[in-house]
Amino acid sequence: LLQEARDSLSRFLTADPGGMTFQVNATAGVNTVLRSLKFEPGDEILVLDQTYQACRNAVDFAASRCGAKVVTARVPFPPADEDDIVASVMAAASGRTRLALIDTVTSPTALRLPFERLTRELQERDIDVLIDAAHGPGLLPLDLGALGAAYVTGNCHKWLCTPKGSGFLHIRADRRHLLQPLVVSHGYSADLPADHKFREQFDWQGTQDISPWLCIPKAIEFVGGLLPGGWPEVMARNHALAVQARDTLADALGIRQRVPEAQLAAMATLEIPADAPLAGAGSVLQRDPLGVRLHEEFGIQVIVFTWKPHGRRYLRVSAALYNTISEYHYLAEVLQREGMGAPTGAAGTRSFEGVTR
Repeated sequence: LLQEARDSLSRFLTADPGGMTFQVNATAGVNTVLRSLKFEPGDEILVLDQTYQACRNAVDFAASRCGAKVVTARVPFPPADEDDIVASVMAAASGRTRLALIDTVTSPTALRLPFERLTRELQERDIDVLIDAAHGPGLLPLDLGALGAAYVTGNCHKWLCTPKGSGFLHIRADRRHLLQPLVVSHGYSADLPADHKFREQFDWQGTQDISPWLCIPKAIEFVGGLLPGGWPEVMARNHALAVQARDTLADALGIRQRVPEAQLAAMATLEIPADAPLAGAGSVLQRDPLGVRLHEEFGIQVIVFTWKPHGRRYLRVSAALYNTISEYHYLAEVLQREGMGAPTGAAGTRSFEGVTR
């Protein structure tokens, strides 16, 4: 059953099944790479100012143990175009960079990064790339074989809709001998050929609940079967809705500078006014009061947060098959009622009096 799940996910991602390992989530995959590699004092690990905070923490921890340096590339938001992003990231790389952590889609700003181009240009400089595809499978097409990154980790519980606890780490063939699973167990001492030992070490974690992983084949089949065009149509439909949602909310909030459509997937982030002290910057457990109010008073669930590296307050929306554009119009009206952007009834918005939540 594990092999069936691994083969199914590998086909979906056009990946080598021999390098596919299951993880509880993408953060565990990032930790697996960082805790396995040996860094020396003076080595540099490249991250982005939009790197997911849990993964940034893992990089900081790994670097602090050996005297390596963490270099942060500032990614413009919103960017002018793809070249704008690539120039910023490549300018931060140096001859001392050992590893670069690059997102497919950034968590805070929902930017669809040109990760294919970044991977190619970084690895041409002999810098291994670790792709954080937490928002990847089912959100945008992924061809790990063509990508050629040293390491790719991602989540299946987001856009593939599998149970939580189902993620993966794909390791390129020439890097597999460098990595150990986070939990070193019986496989470490197994007297087996290298490929069999690799599988024994990563597959067999004792009492690990593997049922979320075993759900992957059926999830891929089911969600992909909801539209006639399969997964390509699912991704295209969600992207188109995200662009509509972004434009609706940007109009309502009076935002003129917007992320180019090519840098959007099926999520969009907008900066919102921060007249009050920025909330939620101190702890992941501290919820933004606006997000709480939207949920409790209006039945709207969106992400509202302060992104500390930017010192800005953001609102992030997603677009899935169960969403419709009317929901984003409703959110836009509620935000205006809360005193944000243009007055209610201004051009570009619709009145949704009487809409049930």
